[in-house]
Amino acid sequence: MCCTLKKGTRVARDSSKDKNEGAMDKAKGRMKEAAGALSGNKDKKAEGRADQRSGTAKDKKGHLKDLLK
Repeated sequence: MCCTLKKGTRVARDSSKDKNEGAMDKAKGRMKEAAGALSGNKDKKAEGRADQRSGTAKDKKGHLKDLLK
């Protein structure tokens, strides 16, 4: 869930959570890409690259939240 309720208002997630999720997605993506490369499975390799891009986006979102504080 992207937001939590606090006194009846929606508050954006904290930036460190976005950064942590981004790091986990990037690590998961690297593992999938490596598994796909070793097994010759192009779909798994592509899925790993997509997870890495998703992780990078979440990481950048967390840094942006820090800048806007």
